Amino acid sequence: MHSFHYSNGSLHCEDISIADLANQYGTPLYVYSSETFRDRYTRLDAAFSSINHEVAYAVKANSNLSVLRLLAKMGSGFDIVSGGELFRVIKAGGDPGKCTFAGVGKTRDEIEYALKQGIYSINVESEEEALFISQVASELNLVAPIAFRVNPNVDAKTHKYISTGKSENKFGIDFEFILDAYERASNLPNLKLKGLQMHIGSQLTSVSPFVEAVEKVAPLAADLKDKYDIEFLSIGGGIGIVYEEALASGSESWWTDQSDETRPLTPEQYSSAIIPSLGPLGLKILLEPGRFIAGNAGVLVTKCLYEKKGTTKTFKIVDSGMHHLIRPALYEGFHEIVPVTEPTGAIDAVDVVGPICESGDFFCQNREVPNFVPGEFIALMSAGAYGMVMATTYNSHPLPAEILVDGNQAKIARKRQTFQDLVEGEEG
Repeated sequence: MHSFHYSNGSLHCEDISIADLANQYGTPLYVYSSETFRDRYTRLDAAFSSINHEVAYAVKANSNLSVLRLLAKMGSGFDIVSGGELFRVIKAGGDPGKCTFAGVGKTRDEIEYALKQGIYSINVESEEEALFISQVASELNLVAPIAFRVNPNVDAKTHKYISTGKSENKFGIDFEFILDAYERASNLPNLKLKGLQMHIGSQLTSVSPFVEAVEKVAPLAADLKDKYDIEFLSIGGGIGIVYEEALASGSESWWTDQSDETRPLTPEQYSSAIIPSLGPLGLKILLEPGRFIAGNAGVLVTKCLYEKKGTTKTFKIVDSGMHHLIRPALYEGFHEIVPVTEPTGAIDAVDVVGPICESGDFFCQNREVPNFVPGEFIALMSAGAYGMVMATTYNSHPLPAEILVDGNQAKIARKRQTFQDLVEGEEG
């Protein structure tokens, strides 16, 4: 469970009223729960306690320094996909020696930076990239620790934009070619073959694709350990989260909770299904969760500005939109929409839309939601992952503020942008 609930008729994050936060800091506003971040990290870590492992949080899900600092203090490793993310981890007190660097398009500057900072491993996505990393390492008089990313050609059965483990995806080296890639890389003098990596996709709600991928890749990892003495196998992330869930309330909920058949995986179900194949390897197992740790730890708070009733639709117009949370427009991502004041009245079928001059600027269409009126605050739930990290200043709207709550304390994790901030660095 996350740490958002109704108390005394008002939505709270842990012990703090979200209405109070919205009144104090304005809207749009991202609000994060420290308790939820800690709970998700600790629960996943405990689920794999029987084997040698490390949880490496995927920074791309939510890269705010306050979030990274919270996880670094808990001992988390980090999965990064850019030099900028590595900079953020170090700035937040994270250890570059516990970071793995993924991504298909690493630049020379990023590779140099990662090697100089003592990164744990660079996850290599092509043989050409391995050759380039060896060249850069040679020029720096360093040895680069690498792990090839294997593409196991397993269908994750998730949205096509977040599926990464099939042969038609841009990620990794085809399973059929991976042994040859390791053989050729073993002859490059400035590379250290440190591990093997895979990741089949995000928001998986069934354990079956994980089991299929692990069972396919585990014998390969054992072979590589024998031949090249690799020390780790990274199985990526991808555990799905609940995007529709009743909030804790003293009154009857107006949501219907998901059935057991459609509820996403628990860490315990996930670990118990794959540990039998991983334990005998004798390798360190890296887990790279992002959405699982961050997704339910945040909400986006926005204010209803106007209501417009047409001949076929009712539009609720709010002060946030696709420029702050693009998931609904980008890949039909679902976010529960709840009034900050606990609802007791009617449920209406509406479009909740933002101020951006695009028809794709909506949070929901023709969805039944509890009625709210102009002037009221609403919250988009489960917005802690792939929310603010994908936000833009499109139409020259300043970025929202971010607040991190810890019990009855709240701190500004990012100040709201000003109009002046929008033009910094530009020449008039």
